[in-house]
Amino acid sequence: MAGFLLINPRSGKRRPSADELLAAARAREIEARVLRQGDDPAALATEARADVLGIAGGDGSLASVAQVALERELPFVCVPFGTRNHFARDLGLDHTDPLGALAAFGGDQRRIDVGLAGDRVFLNNVSLGAYASLVHRREAHRRRREMLAGVRALLRMPAHPLPLRLRVDGEPLSARVVLVANNAYELRLFDLGGRPSLTEGRLRLYSAHGLLPTAWDERAGQRFELDGPSVVQAAIDGEPLELRLPLVFRVETQALRVLVPPSR
Repeated sequence: MAGFLLINPRSGKRRPSADELLAAARAREIEARVLRQGDDPAALATEARADVLGIAGGDGSLASVAQVALERELPFVCVPFGTRNHFARDLGLDHTDPLGALAAFGGDQRRIDVGLAGDRVFLNNVSLGAYASLVHRREAHRRRREMLAGVRALLRMPAHPLPLRLRVDGEPLSARVVLVANNAYELRLFDLGGRPSLTEGRLRLYSAHGLLPTAWDERAGQRFELDGPSVVQAAIDGEPLELRLPLVFRVETQALRVLVPPSR
């Protein structure tokens, strides 16, 4: 099968380099391209003449290409090339071996669930409230090239404004942190743990009310409608953006075909 791989060189500072990954992909006869400033990954994936679409990047890089794979009914390949690589870990990949992940082109196929926020795909989660505010601040610091951007943003977290006042399926919800997840997570204070399953077929809506999220309320379902302020800060798979409410979140069960290295 003809494979097409996009490489995000800005996803993390690690080895191999983007150029080394590019060379390794081409050695496997995979058409590969390193993303440049201003490139639209979704547009490039849409135009690619390929039987398999893949992207090497962090969690925030994946969903736009996965969405094109869904629309084109093509298999999707994730090459872990970011800092945390939550999705790759949950998929069972060796997150320290992006070169080895190239074996997924022509590898074994799995079907996994995807989440939708309106018509936008997410593979991991959508966060609103304090976590989303943290992501927006971190991104603003990064763009200004400040040192220790993530730490500075974290120190400002207790200064987040009043809790979000939302309605979930018509019921009021007041929380500092809201997380809509594609399948169940093991939640920690400042980080997400793993997901036991990517085929549970349900969304999880987690909310926390205190200054720091030490205790979580949880709801499960295949669909949630969130209403509240007309515009809220959010982060989809760690990428900052603004969402307009009301918005329907839903899960499509085993909709995405993902290729993994043989016997993974």
